[in-house]
Amino acid sequence: MRNKIKKKGIKLIAAAMILMVTALALAGCGSDNEIKIGSKDFGENIVLGEMFAQLIESNTDLKVTRKLNMGGTFVCFEALKKGDIDIYPEYTGTGLTAQLKLDVVGDPEEAYRIVSEEFDKQFGITWLTPLGLNNTYTLAVSNEVYEKYGVETYSDLAKVSGDLVFGADHEFFNRQDGFEGLVNVYGFQFKGEPKKMDISLKYQAIGNGDMDVTDIFATDGPIRQYNLKVLTDDKGFFPPYYAAPIIRNETLEKHPELKDILNQLGGMIDDATMTELNYLVDVEGQSVESVALNFLSAQGLI
Repeated sequence: MRNKIKKKGIKLIAAAMILMVTALALAGCGSDNEIKIGSKDFGENIVLGEMFAQLIESNTDLKVTRKLNMGGTFVCFEALKKGDIDIYPEYTGTGLTAQLKLDVVGDPEEAYRIVSEEFDKQFGITWLTPLGLNNTYTLAVSNEVYEKYGVETYSDLAKVSGDLVFGADHEFFNRQDGFEGLVNVYGFQFKGEPKKMDISLKYQAIGNGDMDVTDIFATDGPIRQYNLKVLTDDKGFFPPYYAAPIIRNETLEKHPELKDILNQLGGMIDDATMTELNYLVDVEGQSVESVALNFLSAQGLI
């Protein structure tokens, strides 16, 4: 009787071990064949992340898991380093200042070279080919101001700044590359005290004529909504923020094909194109999935 119980126990243990080994093997297979795409918590980054996901799904048999709208830069970067995600869209200026803690570099190619080398060396992360768009800070004026003064550059704006009211979100007045530095470089002397407001109110304020000039991100959707004129930073005050997919080296070693797949987007999305895509999502309320799909289809990428 005791031997029967013993044999039964051995069989149960053996069966449990087989199940455990099988589960681990299956988990390993799933992990090797799953690509996790992340993004930050704003429309543009989410759209780009969705493009990456659709491109990979269309060109491979890999299972793509979307972890879009995760949060800010810190959240996404930590997730990438830990392996919680494999890929997400990042910006060269952010890589330099937020992750590498380096000074701003004005030359776009030099900025890309530095982040590419240092991310590979320090974090085991590869920067793929930049997408084309430069989502940096810049200045914009209302269409009425543009038609009246014909300003094209920041230097043009400085000559007529005494007639114009400037307004921006609170953060812009507390940044190293913000209002004070801008005034020092270009010599702006705006009319009265600058208006400070929540970022959500900025576009409405310039659209209503409560101010004439504001700071923007170069690819914001409301640029089109309010028919704003984006000016040229002719002295190169603002750093470049070129977007690119960044990917764990470990992921790239397992799936080297991802490099060529994602690099198809290299140089395909300029500022005007990204502004239009952001407008469709942020202003018109179209779904991220359809906007990404329509763009990729139009380019013949899927």
